[in-house]
Amino acid sequence: MPTKIRLQRRGKKKRAFYHIVIADGRAPRDGRYIERLGTYNPVTKPATIDIDFDRALDWLQKGAQPTNTVRAILSYKGIMMKNHLQKGVNKGALTQEQADAKFKKWMEEKEAKIENAANAVLNETLEEQKARLAKEKEVNELRAQELRKRREEEEAKQKAEQAEEEETEESADEESSEEAPAAEAEEKPAEEKPSEEEKKE
Repeated sequence: MPTKIRLQRRGKKKRAFYHIVIADGRAPRDGRYIERLGTYNPVTKPATIDIDFDRALDWLQKGAQPTNTVRAILSYKGIMMKNHLQKGVNKGALTQEQADAKFKKWMEEKEAKIENAANAVLNETLEEQKARLAKEKEVNELRAQELRKRREEEEAKQKAEQAEEEETEESADEESSEEAPAAEAEEKPAEEKPSEEEKKE
């Protein structure tokens, strides 16, 4: 089995972080490796790739086979393009100067694309933050309106209860004032009429 350039998983659960390594094709994924070339962090936006360009190119020229994901990473960093141009130089189709000029031009275009993509991601995140803040403001306004309505309803309820209490107190005062003369009248003993015997006397 030829040597492979592949990813070795590290990091926490749901926070993957990878080492890019040269390993024997028969070795387990997270087992023994020959050399570590760099790291790959897909969690960040855009993904962070740190790789030793010259060592990766050297291993490719020696015949190491990258996995599909690592091939995409190497292509993204320009290592596959450099390897392709170097093969042309070895065959005599290109001179080293021509290959270097082509690679430089390709890298400039690639970096411009990467920068545009990074700016787009940044703008998207800023727009998302603005939209999230706008939604939060709307929610806060709705909550404030609900609180105002509740307070107004509670105040109206309290005023109504106070008015009812005042009415009941007034009616109770009126009833007590009406009952007082009647009670006084009941309390006065009736004047005793003189008996017939007293009259005769």
